[in-house]
Amino acid sequence: MDSNEWANLGDEQLLEQKISKLGLKLEGTELEPLIRRLYDELSLKGLAFHPPCCVGDEWFVPVGIPAIFVPFFLVHERLRQLERTMILEVEGETPEWFMKLMRHEAAHAYSYAYQLYRKRKWQQTFGLASTEETEFYRPRPYSRSYVVHLDDWYAQSHPDEDFAETFAIWLTPGLNWRERYRGWKALQKLEYVDELMRSIANKPPVNQPRFRVADYDCLNIKLKTYYARKRKLYEDSYPHFYDNDLKQLFDAGPEAVGRRKASAYLRLHRRQIMDAVCQWTNEKKYRVNKLLTRLIDRCGKLALYVKADDPALHLQVVAYVTTLVMNYLFTGKFKRTK
Repeated sequence: MDSNEWANLGDEQLLEQKISKLGLKLEGTELEPLIRRLYDELSLKGLAFHPPCCVGDEWFVPVGIPAIFVPFFLVHERLRQLERTMILEVEGETPEWFMKLMRHEAAHAYSYAYQLYRKRKWQQTFGLASTEETEFYRPRPYSRSYVVHLDDWYAQSHPDEDFAETFAIWLTPGLNWRERYRGWKALQKLEYVDELMRSIANKPPVNQPRFRVADYDCLNIKLKTYYARKRKLYEDSYPHFYDNDLKQLFDAGPEAVGRRKASAYLRLHRRQIMDAVCQWTNEKKYRVNKLLTRLIDRCGKLALYVKADDPALHLQVVAYVTTLVMNYLFTGKFKRTK
């Protein structure tokens, strides 16, 4: 099936298609000039290696393979539409966002291509790459020991990510990182990356193994399977709902004139609440939306009501949901400390 055919399918029909059969490639797309931009940025820094870019199921660099995999849904507008429908947002959809992610992934590719993580000073600066990775970490938002590049203080999650985020800041055109991070301990990391990159300038990679894209792209599945897995990942670790909290938040009794169902209120303001929470937490919209779905369902079962024209209610609801989400980011559980 060629692109003109599958791109015209409705969502249900499209979800039945196997991703590997869609004929997706980066060449000739609007992503190609952005990839060239990354290569130009590397060349301007005197770096000779241009990591090959491939289509995959997500943003990643395979362990030991200095190649960047770009998520398939960015390759075609029809797939971006589907991603937005299924997950509510498209990671890397703007040129600015795309380049931030590319600079980060380029760092991982360089780490493998030049075996940087094996260097003693690299380990002294960032830590051991063999450190066990965990989905949840406890970021210190005001720490000056790490640069700030991607969301969620990602540099703090693992030594590999600390290096990648530092490299990305170092590579960003027009960013005066010495001035931006003056007085920060992170400046020492940036100076080390600058020193390290000068040491490999104009040198070819020491590790560039041959690989088959199909062995790593994870695309030999139907779109519906991909989204079932992705949604399951985002939906895990949902909370037991706090009936006492909800009863306190939505406390309009029968005597309240013009009261309305809390579930109806949340449905009406769902998008505003979700956008506000995501803005301040940087959490995935899909996960916050599912949390709101369960809150709406619980409010309905508890038969809770809100007062009419309560100006403080919106702020209180956003604050409560934000609290749940931030606890999830830091601990892996939606919970509220009593």
